[in-house]
Amino acid sequence: MNDERRPSSTVISDVEFIRKFLIGLGIIIVALLLWKLSSVLLLAFGAILVAIIFRALAETLVRYLRVPERWSLALASVIILCIFVGLLVLFGTQIRTQLSDVIQRLPQAVDNFSQSLGLGTVSDDLTEMIDAQTAGGLAGRLAGIGGTILGGLGDFALVVVAGLYIATSPRTYIEGAVKLFPERHHHRVRSSLHASGKALRLWLTAQLIAMTCVGVLSTLAFWMIGLPYPYALGLIAGLVDFIPFLGPILGAVPAVLIAFTVEGNAAAWTILAVFAIQQIEGNVIFPLAARKLVSIPAALALFAIVAGSILFGTFGLVFGFPLAVVTYVLVKKLYVRETLGEETPIPGEAKPGETEG
Repeated sequence: MNDERRPSSTVISDVEFIRKFLIGLGIIIVALLLWKLSSVLLLAFGAILVAIIFRALAETLVRYLRVPERWSLALASVIILCIFVGLLVLFGTQIRTQLSDVIQRLPQAVDNFSQSLGLGTVSDDLTEMIDAQTAGGLAGRLAGIGGTILGGLGDFALVVVAGLYIATSPRTYIEGAVKLFPERHHHRVRSSLHASGKALRLWLTAQLIAMTCVGVLSTLAFWMIGLPYPYALGLIAGLVDFIPFLGPILGAVPAVLIAFTVEGNAAAWTILAVFAIQQIEGNVIFPLAARKLVSIPAALALFAIVAGSILFGTFGLVFGFPLAVVTYVLVKKLYVRETLGEETPIPGEAKPGETEG
């Protein structure tokens, strides 16, 4: 009886094949899981943006007002809460009423706009299409709108609360991410995360300043023109301006449509005002606010926003540009500089002698 044994090299190759197969299978499973949880991951990214805002304000209080560091984040949270509550008390009722009126008046505005183009009325056709596609007619639409609003408020609350947790102890989350990589890469990963965070902070600061200016200027312009609901239209313009390139266009649509329901030259003045505000923002406000920010090429940023909206829907549209900022920093630092050896400026990179925080 012959006892034939398989060569040890064959056994090793089989084990190696199984190991590689299991690794590949694990990567596929993780990729599918991440894709399935993409909306949750985008909310987590939103929480990181919120944390950056809180930390930026807290560090400003420490630097300029000499607030003790242990109290800075709590004070920053109180300040942001007071601003939010104050705006609600001063303008909340007016804005809520005006937003409701804008929604109710938009069908008439669309009809007036289409008639000015010689297309006749289209709101009835749109309503019929929505009725045909929505089970339960009006009740179904109202339920869907209500569910969307409640879901949006829930997501907003989750992002804010999670952002506060991250802002309380950012190093915990950074070091946790660093530990996922081999020890020899810890420094590279840590410095890349710090550079990405600083670049996001620079962009967020500039963007929030631009949004505030656009909201205020739009409200004043719409009020001077005589448009109804100037607070609501200005709020829409300011909030949607968070989305670069596409935001100003989307924010101007309601105001232009409402202007077609007003007699006289309101529509022409509104279009002129929107164009002027966009030029002021693009050529004056944002460049001054983002002096330290190395801008991403416009075409690359635009495609990133469009790709994000196609892949992830509304969340992708909102977070497409900040995700592009992070990707841009990581590619330039980890690939262009450290892999290819090419010198390139990196947004948010700590200067020599500057501590990474």
